[in-house]
Amino acid sequence: MSYSYFIAYKPYNVLTQFSGDNPAETLQVLDYPFAKDVYPVGRLDKDSEGLLLLTNDRRVNHRMLDPKFSHAREYWAQVEKIPTDAALKHLEKGVQLKDGLTLPAQAHLLAGEPELPPRNPPIRYRANIPTAWLSLTLTEGRNRQVRRMTAAVGFPTLRLVRWRMEILTLAGLKPGQVRVLTPEEILAFKQLLQLKP
Repeated sequence: MSYSYFIAYKPYNVLTQFSGDNPAETLQVLDYPFAKDVYPVGRLDKDSEGLLLLTNDRRVNHRMLDPKFSHAREYWAQVEKIPTDAALKHLEKGVQLKDGLTLPAQAHLLAGEPELPPRNPPIRYRANIPTAWLSLTLTEGRNRQVRRMTAAVGFPTLRLVRWRMEILTLAGLKPGQVRVLTPEEILAFKQLLQLKP
């Protein structure tokens, strides 16, 4: 069987599916002639943006979604206020949520606002409340996990972008754009997932 691998930049306010009750709000905004058997690996919430991996390779889907095969996913979160060192350490050690303690993560402040396309609509602006951008790299994928983690340590997320999945990043993509993975990327990605080429 021939497998296809793509990455896409999911825009804000779009559902991670190819069809639904309101087609204008689905991944039909990705103007690309996907084969019928190509689907997103995992999901991003409607109010989150960023990297989606799409494929018809069920082995990749299984390795990426099964909790026993952890993989790094880096999120850039714009949060209310400036996170303290104590808050960042708390995120790294694990945060107690209603569904249990999160696994250790990597967390650090970004050196400024990352070069991302503006969100449409933009986040609310309040002059008396500063914001900051942080990088949070997780190896698990609970529902709305980043938002719940930052809120639990006192710094609610205003904008959330998945920047990276293992070696794959959003670099060079704009919201709604899709590109095919290169043979070199596919090989390296499968090696990371310990899959045969």
